[in-house]
Amino acid sequence: MPGGLVRFNGARQRFGISGVGVWSGCPVGRERERVRRAVEGTPQGGPLSPLLSNLVLDELDRELERRGHRYVRYADDSNIYVRSERAGQPVMESVTRFITQKLKLRVNDKKSAVARPQERKFLGFSFTAGPEVRRAIAPKAVDRFKQRIREITRKAKGVSMKTTIEELAPYMRGWRGYFGFCETPEVLIGLTRRVRLRLRAALWRQWKTPRRRRAALLELGVRERLASNTASSGRGPWYLAKAKALSVGLSNKYFRSLAANPQAPVPEWSI
Repeated sequence: MPGGLVRFNGARQRFGISGVGVWSGCPVGRERERVRRAVEGTPQGGPLSPLLSNLVLDELDRELERRGHRYVRYADDSNIYVRSERAGQPVMESVTRFITQKLKLRVNDKKSAVARPQERKFLGFSFTAGPEVRRAIAPKAVDRFKQRIREITRKAKGVSMKTTIEELAPYMRGWRGYFGFCETPEVLIGLTRRVRLRLRAALWRQWKTPRRRRAALLELGVRERLASNTASSGRGPWYLAKAKALSVGLSNKYFRSLAANPQAPVPEWSI
């Protein structure tokens, strides 16, 4: 989306028609372990749905190109970009008529709307507000990442940190491989720091006693006085995860050393 076409000073704003949902038929479904006949829809998450969408909606693509619209579509999820909300409403109505009357498909009204691009998401991405528009990771995608990290690091209470890292690293590399397309690196940096803090807090809980914590910090190269003061602190694990002693002892280099192949190249943001 070219930044020159978006203005947030109120004079000219660009809106998107987002979330055109399409339903197609499916022969069978399952309910309470009983096979039943379905009259519409395809299995959720299956490969057939996007394939059918591309076949059926090819005609919609040609129609949008004929009209001169700027749009993007993946399977049955489409965004059409126009210059204002006033322009978006008639486009929304005419495209809806084309889908329902010409293609004989149903539009998902709950997921369809005329709104600013930064208010909608597309394949996990959105846009920032302000004079310089950038591709950003949608808030829900960030929340799902945080939730998955919580699930993995909670397991660290009963398993070794090496096992936790081996589960965590591939997930982070895959997530970075997909969302690295964003233009907001500060978000990736903040998420990386959050992961490190959770790992440090998990190890702090594993060490349990002040004596074990002091010995572990000394083994990791932390100065004796700093290790003693930190180990005897009454602060909680999350607070101490930000302390200097844990930053020095449990660095990126330490966590990389626990990976299955420490010599393998890893993304700059990952552990």
